[in-house]
Amino acid sequence: MTQSQGFGEVIRELREELRRDDRSFSLRQVAHRIGIEPAYLSKIERGEVPPPSEATTVRLASELAQDPDVFLALAGKVSQELQEIIRKRPRVFAELLRQLKEAPDHAILRVVREVRDGDW
Repeated sequence: MTQSQGFGEVIRELREELRRDDRSFSLRQVAHRIGIEPAYLSKIERGEVPPPSEATTVRLASELAQDPDVFLALAGKVSQELQEIIRKRPRVFAELLRQLKEAPDHAILRVVREVRDGDW
């Protein structure tokens, strides 16, 4: 999965990788399990339609054993849960995100660990 890939390309690549070892990851079977039409999933994978709703994106992430927040980000969306968190303190989170924009991953993960562990 690369940042340059579109949402549909990522979905197709992951699904086909899983299908190599498990035939239950055919387009039809995955579509059926997440509650959409196979033709719609095919169009998503080919980039012919925009990414699906938050609920469908989350079901798809779960089906493919992926992080739902990563899939939502690839789809250009933010979960309702994260939107609610941001709405509570929009200025603080906007500034935090701006400051983290250029930070390396290890620095961001350090901040996450400190917040999670309560190391203030």
